[in-house]
Amino acid sequence: MKLIIEKLPDLRALYVKQVRLLLSAEEQMVRGLPRMIELATDLQVKEAFQSHLQETETQVKRVRGILNQIAGEAEPLKCNVVDALFAEAEDMAEDSSHDGVRDAALIASMQRMEHYEMAAYGGVRHFAEVLGRDGDAEALDQTLHEESHADHLLRGIAYRVNPSAKRAA
Repeated sequence: MKLIIEKLPDLRALYVKQVRLLLSAEEQMVRGLPRMIELATDLQVKEAFQSHLQETETQVKRVRGILNQIAGEAEPLKCNVVDALFAEAEDMAEDSSHDGVRDAALIASMQRMEHYEMAAYGGVRHFAEVLGRDGDAEALDQTLHEESHADHLLRGIAYRVNPSAKRAA
């Protein structure tokens, strides 16, 4: 239940709110990825998560820069989706009794997060375009491509890791 009702009178207000949510999502990724790295057992999975953590730190700066331009020192708005996805990822990883199953669960969980971020960035990028914020749209598009690349990398790793999880049964 919402305690505070925030009116969204126009696309600009929606854009600002969505950018605040993106900032929260990226900040949560920076806080949550170290735990994912810790839980992973496969070296390639760990490396992919570590690489994405470094990329995400840059994305935080990029999104914060956009937010500062459009709303001053506005704070992030908690992204409940990423929060829930991290909780689910940790639960699945901790419930896995085999390293291959754990790594498969972590990859699938991270791909869910990447897909959420791709959808979010795609929508917000279009808002920026409609609002004539071409620089924002370019920065958001860059992040969208980075998220897509991370998903592609994880998919490739999953092709190797998932058969090992199957054999664990």
